Amino acid sequence: MPAPALLGERLVARGLATAGQVALALQEQKRTGALLGEILLQLGCVSPRDLAATLAEQRGVPFVDLETVAIPAGVAALVPEAMARRLKVLPLALDGRELLLAMANVFDLEALAEVERHTRLRVSVACADEDDLLAGIARTGGDPGNLEQALEQAIRLAEDDTGLEPGLMSGLEPGLLHGEPPIVQLVDQLLLKAFRDRATDLHVQPAERTVLTRFRVDGSLVQGPSLPKALQHSLLARLKIMAEADIAETRLPQDGRFQVPHGRRQLDIRASFLPGQHGEKAVLRILDRSALALGLDRLGMPETVLDPFNALLARPHGLILVTGPTGSGKTTTLYSALASLNTSDRCIVTVEDPVEHRLPLITQVSLNPRAGLTFASGLRAILRQDPDIILVGEIRDPETAVIALRAAMTGHLVLSTLHTSDPAGAIPRLRELGLPALELAEALAGIHAQRLVRLNCRSCARPCRPEPAALAAAGDPPGGAWMRGEGCAACGGTGIRGRRAVHDLLPVSPRIRELIAAGAAPREIEAQARFLGKGSLFGQALALAREGSITLEEAVRVCGAGA
Repeated sequence: MPAPALLGERLVARGLATAGQVALALQEQKRTGALLGEILLQLGCVSPRDLAATLAEQRGVPFVDLETVAIPAGVAALVPEAMARRLKVLPLALDGRELLLAMANVFDLEALAEVERHTRLRVSVACADEDDLLAGIARTGGDPGNLEQALEQAIRLAEDDTGLEPGLMSGLEPGLLHGEPPIVQLVDQLLLKAFRDRATDLHVQPAERTVLTRFRVDGSLVQGPSLPKALQHSLLARLKIMAEADIAETRLPQDGRFQVPHGRRQLDIRASFLPGQHGEKAVLRILDRSALALGLDRLGMPETVLDPFNALLARPHGLILVTGPTGSGKTTTLYSALASLNTSDRCIVTVEDPVEHRLPLITQVSLNPRAGLTFASGLRAILRQDPDIILVGEIRDPETAVIALRAAMTGHLVLSTLHTSDPAGAIPRLRELGLPALELAEALAGIHAQRLVRLNCRSCARPCRPEPAALAAAGDPPGGAWMRGEGCAACGGTGIRGRRAVHDLLPVSPRIRELIAAGAAPREIEAQARFLGKGSLFGQALALAREGSITLEEAVRVCGAGA
């Protein structure tokens, strides 16, 4: 049987996208005329790397992971950096008169012909993810617009008013930074470093004699360059201008938002400014739309969680809660759930604080408390919009809790989040918000809990013996393939690279419903759920530790042996 020829068919055949997602993207393509792959990236249906690998298969060329390739300097120099960046190509290897060239767009025959004319070599092609390719060009080309250079220029002109010129971001590509004011270059380079280091947040924190920068990578803060105190005013002013905040207001907290292009990606930056003892602290949350490849099957849920979770989503009504601390991936889980439910015959409306990623066909409402738009008032308005499915960003107060409960009881599927440590702990929290036990038992469909654990770096993970304290806390589990990252260039010496979620689901069975209605304690509800086959957060984390994906210490730290 011949392989599928079209991109959408190939993605579906490889399990990287669903037929519904491709159909939705094709509808959007008819409306906008954009490339199908670009639309799927924007919708979060596929990751950039999966798309590049599928395009390589379609073109009949190999896909190369540039993070694993060592490129000789002499080979990289065969194509000038400016040309490489313009054409989005990177020489990889030279074999006689044949040059192996990585390309972001393997269908760009004009770029291929230009490289052949310039090098006077035969060129064979491999496909690479565009963002990896741009990072590779920066590494091999010396990255002339680097952070150190931008910092030196900003220091020299710290007292110069040109550092405060507002102009727009030129993009996160180093070759485009020349000619910009020094403070603009410095901010661009800080954001570029955050993106390359896979940081989720950039902290700019004034101290008594300096300005500290830190990057949150894989859940931990990593120290960045310390900046001179003289740059504090112009640096904060630049960030406020970009975020459209009031540069004259320094006494009150402010929030803002802006977007930055980087290759094919569009980064959404959410900015928060907080007055402190030594000046305003800025925290930039970096939201990468294209990196959010939505899909419940991509969240690492074991089948014992995924199957019942899908069964909950198939219900016509009820309240489904996702619990966990801030930064545990609750939003990604909820968006993945909505992506699986998002079809043209359903009306889905969300109210969020704020809207983090935009989803097609879904009406998304962002809170505006100053204008009177809260979760409660937004939810009341949504119920007048004939919705089938409602997402409430968080249940924070009794009014929101009551409205969400009534909506779930009157024919709507309601999804929301709650800050509790485990699924059963959500039930007393909802009681504290004033929900009657009988109505709660009737409306609640299921409670899902999750945490994020840090993964061992695959490049430097080695067998190890867990610490005695971790073994004792875990109850001296039988031996497994215990591993620990030793630290290497790929992980920046930390031994950690990437995170994944561990999951725990409490479906509300008839027996659980009876216990909720009777006002049973969380431990009774948890015990009954375990008797019915429910797992635990620590159980899944321990399984990951035993297979070597994470350390046992990480499993104990994040989940605790009793979770």
